[in-house]
Amino acid sequence: MLDYGPDAILMAGLDGANWRLADYEKRGGYEALRKLLADQVPPERVIAEVKKSALRGRGGAGFPTGLKWSFMPRQFPGAKYMVCNSDEGEPGTCKDRDLLRYNPHSVIEGMIIAGYATGSTAGYNYIHGEIWALYEQFEEAIEEARRAGYLGRDILGSAFSFEVYAHPGFGAYICGEETGLLESIEGKKGQPRFKPPFPASFGLYGKPTTVNNTETFAAVPWIMRHGGDAFLNLGRPNNGGTKLFSVTGHVARPGNYEVRLGTPFARLLEMAGGTRAGKRLKAVIPGGSSMPVLPADVMLATDMDYDSIAKAGSMLGSGAVIVMDETTCMVRALERLSYFYFEESCGQCTPCREGTGWLYRVVHRIETGRGRAEDLALLDNVSDNIAGRTICALGDAAALPVKSFLKHFRHEFEHHIEHRSCLVSGPDSEPKWGRAGAHLPPAMARAA
Repeated sequence: MLDYGPDAILMAGLDGANWRLADYEKRGGYEALRKLLADQVPPERVIAEVKKSALRGRGGAGFPTGLKWSFMPRQFPGAKYMVCNSDEGEPGTCKDRDLLRYNPHSVIEGMIIAGYATGSTAGYNYIHGEIWALYEQFEEAIEEARRAGYLGRDILGSAFSFEVYAHPGFGAYICGEETGLLESIEGKKGQPRFKPPFPASFGLYGKPTTVNNTETFAAVPWIMRHGGDAFLNLGRPNNGGTKLFSVTGHVARPGNYEVRLGTPFARLLEMAGGTRAGKRLKAVIPGGSSMPVLPADVMLATDMDYDSIAKAGSMLGSGAVIVMDETTCMVRALERLSYFYFEESCGQCTPCREGTGWLYRVVHRIETGRGRAEDLALLDNVSDNIAGRTICALGDAAALPVKSFLKHFRHEFEHHIEHRSCLVSGPDSEPKWGRAGAHLPPAMARAA
């Protein structure tokens, strides 16, 4: 479900059938690009407007977009690239998929404007391989834009040339990390690179590159049509604009909702129909499964913007809001998350390759009634030895949920260990008691 309220700028009035170029142009599409080229607006003015808007990266880190664009070397003589990260693999996140389905030309126009602002020659959209129909639809949208003169050489009679290409991913979570994504586009194994050098100096094919999220690019045309101040005023200082939130879990109406940054979480929960069957809210992961969980009382007093969520003790991340009600066993929930990060580790870094397996095995042991009193200290120790010690952030993504679950719900883990039973009851809390290796891969089962 999408929120088509008066504040929506990315999804307003879209129904899945009006995604084509003619529909987008009726909504003011490509006006910003045409005006930039007709007026020969200096690229640095475009970057300044994006900086003024306080648009922050919508993929997870929340880095200021205009500042990121300014890192691209202006006088570099060769090719430069803009890359769109549509490899949406964070559990709970499904917003970029819907942007590509309902409004693909906003992403294309945003990439072209970004290319103009940074002097780039081409853009690549790396699309999650498990949404193949949307990949094909995006290819159609590119062809429409090319036939209309918005892509190619000397766009709309100007001296600016730019191409956009789609590139399919193959469902590997690690390729959502920007340098792993670049490696994959180049045809290599999708593993993160050491940094520095950063992509702005050595990116795709060794050329200066900027990587932004799908939603980030989609916001750019609106900013250039209405001005950075107008976008900023939709949100809060340092948190400009609207944001798409994927609200999933124990809510009556799960879906994607577009609201102003700074909207109270209680209002967002109300839009999603509240918790299912009138159950009491227990916990929320506010920004995707890799972000720290927050208890209900903290979330209900928090607003949905980068700074407010950080002050509460978590991160806004990708905007995937995972809601858990009172029937949730937090041990079982953490077990599932830990298994995901164990499975998705690329294995390049020893702390992550070995540590994620340790985390999963220990949480699994507690969940299956074989936990030991020392296991909680072991989980803390293993998490501390992973976080900050890996090439990319996947290690931190595995450690942060463990640390936060133990911080806020330690009593549930202690109850599992002491009583060999679950503290809560309900369909999402039933423990998987059984043989020691249940639900473990064969090699791990032998070691359990």
